[in-house]
Amino acid sequence: MPKKHNAKSNALQLFHSAPVPQAVLKNTLPAMAAMLMVLVYNLADTFFIGQTNDDLQVAAVSLATPVFLLFMALGTVFGVGGTSVISRALGQRRPHYAKRVCAFCMWACVIVGVVMSALMLIFMNPLLRLIGASPDTWNLTKTYLVIVTCSGPFVLISNCFSNILRAEGEANRAMFGPVLGNLLNVILDPILILGLDWGITGAAIATVIGMLFSAGYYIVYFMRGKSSLSISPRRATLRQGVCSSVLAIGIPAALGSLLMSISQIVVNAQMAAYDDMALAGIGVAMKVTMITGMVCIGFGQGVQPLLGYCVGARLWPRFKEIMKISIIFALGLSIILTAACYLLRRQIVGAFLTEPASFDYALQFTNILLTTSFLFGVFYVLANALQAMGAASAALVINLSRQGLIYIPALFILQNIMGVTGLVWAQPLADLLSTVLVCLLYCFTLRRLMQTAPTQLKNNKTAALSI
Repeated sequence: MPKKHNAKSNALQLFHSAPVPQAVLKNTLPAMAAMLMVLVYNLADTFFIGQTNDDLQVAAVSLATPVFLLFMALGTVFGVGGTSVISRALGQRRPHYAKRVCAFCMWACVIVGVVMSALMLIFMNPLLRLIGASPDTWNLTKTYLVIVTCSGPFVLISNCFSNILRAEGEANRAMFGPVLGNLLNVILDPILILGLDWGITGAAIATVIGMLFSAGYYIVYFMRGKSSLSISPRRATLRQGVCSSVLAIGIPAALGSLLMSISQIVVNAQMAAYDDMALAGIGVAMKVTMITGMVCIGFGQGVQPLLGYCVGARLWPRFKEIMKISIIFALGLSIILTAACYLLRRQIVGAFLTEPASFDYALQFTNILLTTSFLFGVFYVLANALQAMGAASAALVINLSRQGLIYIPALFILQNIMGVTGLVWAQPLADLLSTVLVCLLYCFTLRRLMQTAPTQLKNNKTAALSI
């Protein structure tokens, strides 16, 4: 037992007193690696299906992807919300409360995942009409969605705990779940899609198997007593502010992913009205910019527990130093990745699409989307900083704005002005305006939080004695 305690103390020591560059890199590199594996999974399905030389199957995956991402958005509710609450609780020396939060997140994922899967299966046909499946893509999209929907609870658990383990300083273990699941998916894709000639059915089966193993890794990790946290149902509770604290941060964080899925569904439906080849083109163009986006999301998620711990312990000089280094590193990273994607855009698009019409659409759309992807690093660091500070209202505003209040109206306005390219230009406009907004909200929130810090610290000490 002392050995386990010392291991966990050393992990949290990284949060408290390790050199800031070392702390940032040790916590963000595994998180970025995990998101790279998610990226590889997203690219692998489309790549290997593209090798069938059937761009209608590529279009079907583009239609199904945002629906599947709804499960990941729900996992984000408990993953990001739980990480924020747990990291602050550990900074306040409230380990028993952190265990209750962790257990709540686990069983909430199970219940919500089962309910969501059942609803999607029941309402599959109306859902297909909503996302814009055409007669040519209807059966292909339905096949994919029916299969992957069965993995709903496992998607939530995997997405949730790939975040939560970072809150206790276990960034490497947090990374391993997505790496394991996505690696299996990448190995199985060519076997099932091409080797057995199962096409889109094989892609869906590979996804389910990968998610099952990813979630299973985290469950085994907790059952073997490797964690200072807990998933025991006896510790799960809705009381003592556990549920409300997680949802207050998790829902705004998940709204970004949820609205991203909804907005992509809207885009797909509008694109399908033009041409199935345009639909395939926008799906691939989004995957090109996803290279920068996913890496920057991982960086932001990796730095969040460091910031949350500093907020809980009121280590404001360290908080500011972490933010300074994180902003510089994230900006440089997103600029380099954007430049690389631009230089290699023809090769990347050509790996997925073979039809000249869909290739031309994808290349044109990629050029547009890359105009603002260099802002992703700054945006995700600041957005995760708001979540780390427990700024539920500010996080809600920024996530509602980027993919909802700004982006969706811009879709229809710019489409009326510019036609099909207007649908694509809406995203760069939303990226630019939301980055300005998150900068303003971060500055305002940090100033207000530092002014109220002494009073909150006193209240937290009193609360810790009562738990």
